[in-house]
Amino acid sequence: MARPKSIRAPTTASLPSNLRLPSSTPSLVKSFGKLTRQALLDLAFQWLDDRNVQSFPPYLQENEDQKEDEDEGLSPYPAERTINDVRNAYQELQLRKGGKREVIDRILEGDWRHGITLRQLAMVDLRYIDDHPASLRWTALELARIGAQQYPPDSSADMTACLPRLHASTFLNSLQQQIAPLVKAHYYLGRSTSLPLTFLRIFVTNSPYQHPRQAADSLTDASRVIYIAFPDSCPFIYTSIASTTGSKASTTATPHPVATDPRSLQRLVRDAIPKALSLPHQRYTLKATSLTAKSLQALLALRGPGRSNQSNGAFSIFADAALEGSPLDPRPSNTVSPEEHMNQQFHQQKTTEPSEPTDSTDEKKLSKRPNPHTDPREDPHVSKKRSLAVQSRFGTSGSLSSAPLDRLDVRLLDPPTPTSNPASRQTPTQTQTQTTPSLSLTFTGTDIISGIRKLAELGVVDAKRMPSWMTGEEAVSVAVVRQGSRVVKDSG
Repeated sequence: MARPKSIRAPTTASLPSNLRLPSSTPSLVKSFGKLTRQALLDLAFQWLDDRNVQSFPPYLQENEDQKEDEDEGLSPYPAERTINDVRNAYQELQLRKGGKREVIDRILEGDWRHGITLRQLAMVDLRYIDDHPASLRWTALELARIGAQQYPPDSSADMTACLPRLHASTFLNSLQQQIAPLVKAHYYLGRSTSLPLTFLRIFVTNSPYQHPRQAADSLTDASRVIYIAFPDSCPFIYTSIASTTGSKASTTATPHPVATDPRSLQRLVRDAIPKALSLPHQRYTLKATSLTAKSLQALLALRGPGRSNQSNGAFSIFADAALEGSPLDPRPSNTVSPEEHMNQQFHQQKTTEPSEPTDSTDEKKLSKRPNPHTDPREDPHVSKKRSLAVQSRFGTSGSLSSAPLDRLDVRLLDPPTPTSNPASRQTPTQTQTQTTPSLSLTFTGTDIISGIRKLAELGVVDAKRMPSWMTGEEAVSVAVVRQGSRVVKDSG
């Protein structure tokens, strides 16, 4: 009897989580290879747990007929009889030393030789992000209610009272309805084990009903994956895209740029998130915060449920409880003065530093040794005055910031030098409408604000004349400057 021909009917449903990729797909080895040996074993034990084994069933030897049909002599990993046998196999791998490649081969060529599901692949990606919080670049966006009382820019005051309640299944259904008419997607929600975050992984692909069918490698294309992080009790969300460029196969094989262009994918999802969170009488929108960083800890410190961006820079002295009251309180403080607090902090730093030399002669030599960060010809009074000015502008965080920024982009909209030609001189109206930057600066490093602080301590820049966005007070990584002031954008 001839096998009936399969028919694929178009549908707007999302890609099922149990859709399997052939285990022989070469890109799967690369995806699994990002994890450590222990992380791979942890995932295998999680898949074999009694609560999840029905969703991730391993390949088993059901009966003797299957054993006779299978060529056990050529298989490097014979099929086990029961789930407990599979668990014992991975426990033996955990007890002995070895490389992670044998665990990958055991998973792909042995227990899950019949295929890896999209949900398993999503769990692999989220485990890698959890183990490497700085592996992607994240952008912070503010979730604001349309028509609600407006607060100052980048302010999260009283915003948590009107935050929408996030129900996972309802939110995913609403998001799927917003994205489904344009592209096909797979959604997976996962909780971070180390940070107060909930990750949403969205894999966007072309329609699976096209002819010819897509290659299996397209389902592992990192340029089609978008990550969204939802901090707990916070009016901000973080978005990131796995890669800035698509794979060579995806850019040449498909005529649909919407499914391969990362910027289009990210903007498509950004527009759909507030709509999926909105209710009939509670509409939300996303606002730009001018903050982008690779460290999730930095985003949580600057745009998170804690201090947010209200106590950075010079205001950190109040957040650290060094002074009582508020910076807007006209009454004198009953605690120590800022100078006394800074001197006390400097004394604590000296006492906590290890002192290796014990001989009095060595101590005299160290005391006579010049400080490499100060000019010996400089007046000590000027040096102390500059140090107090730096501490008053950059706050009490010390030389290393608690929320390091790895990048700072500055775009100047004004001409770098005033022109002497009256005919080419710009009017104030033309200057305000100018959007093309005349000068762009980019600072990169492990901790940009701390580096700028070090320049101020050395006297290279004047701390008193520095803008607040360079001292970390405004907690931004992108600054568009016009006429000496930072321009705050309303949308991202």
